[in-house]
Amino acid sequence: MEKSKIEIIRKEYLNGSLDIDSVHPNPVEQFKIWLQDAINAGIEEPTAMLLATTGNNMQPAARMVLLKDIDENGFDFYTSYLSHKGLQMAENPKVAATFFWKELERQVRIEGIVEKLGAKKSDEYFNSRPSESRLSASVSPQSNVISSRIYLENLISKLREKYPGNEIPRPAHWGGYKIRPQLIEFWQGRENRLHDRLQYTFISGKWLIDRLAP
Repeated sequence: MEKSKIEIIRKEYLNGSLDIDSVHPNPVEQFKIWLQDAINAGIEEPTAMLLATTGNNMQPAARMVLLKDIDENGFDFYTSYLSHKGLQMAENPKVAATFFWKELERQVRIEGIVEKLGAKKSDEYFNSRPSESRLSASVSPQSNVISSRIYLENLISKLREKYPGNEIPRPAHWGGYKIRPQLIEFWQGRENRLHDRLQYTFISGKWLIDRLAP
């Protein structure tokens, strides 16, 4: 059988359109609308976002994380401060994030500055997690080389014995971040690759909207 070539893969985008007159003037509110559309459509992991970070060595790194809250100031997620991304964000707070809801033929790009959430909010979210997730976050030396999976399982067993009532405190190395957006772009797939792209840019205390060429 002849090996298929990826360059011949084609898909037409026919699900919708995007116009400046029809979107919310605030991109965070527009994002909430699109996120709810993704949830209503039954898309798996609608809050999954690709987070891109860059440290002092200027080598970008990207991985999937889960959005956990949205407010007027930005987008929240949680991780280990000592993970690869945590160390990069400590060196360089400029980050980018991307959401892709393929079933709706939509993408959102975010560029902004990340900052740590307060201890109270990180505690509240940590304590809302299942006990096994709290155990994993507490013992995992995230992004570090380990000898085996058994090593992690032994650490969890020891911590479970230490906290038999599941009152596991949030470790000091784990907590939340907020991306304060400076630019948000909404992309809607369109026929013949003439996609709709609207870009919000935060300038002088207000959001400006421009249409971009596809």
